[in-house]
Amino acid sequence: MEKVPMTQQGLETLDEEFHRLRDKERHAVIKAIAEAREHGDLSENAEYHAARERQSFIEGRLAELEDVISRADVIDPSKISGKVVRFGATVVVADEDTDEELTYQIVGTYEADIDSGLLSVTSPMARAMIGKTIGDSIEVNTPRGPKGYEICGVKFK
Repeated sequence: MEKVPMTQQGLETLDEEFHRLRDKERHAVIKAIAEAREHGDLSENAEYHAARERQSFIEGRLAELEDVISRADVIDPSKISGKVVRFGATVVVADEDTDEELTYQIVGTYEADIDSGLLSVTSPMARAMIGKTIGDSIEVNTPRGPKGYEICGVKFK
């Protein structure tokens, strides 16, 4: 069974979602199905079909979360040090064309959120950064073509 690397915060977020789905949303959708059944003919009951679809989504997501949580390999970035980019590192990169600086933390696939600066370890950019140090240049293949970045800072927090 392959381990899934993630930070403690990522594990807590997944665990919260699991408990919310299991303890609240599952019960709410069961109630919605029961109410929709009282309306009669199920073959033409849109409320019933929507509730059943929602139930299917919830059960599938619960199974996925349970699997991921059971395989979680929690890595604490604060216990790592050095100047080499690794899992958990917070990396400052500068766009070589515009000199715009961007900051990303390399995290597990299931906790990635690019809008929050959390970059999946499996993303092309993270893969290009891993193993590099401050001052190194990386090239990332984007949908618009290759893009160059320079690593300006690496810290573990």
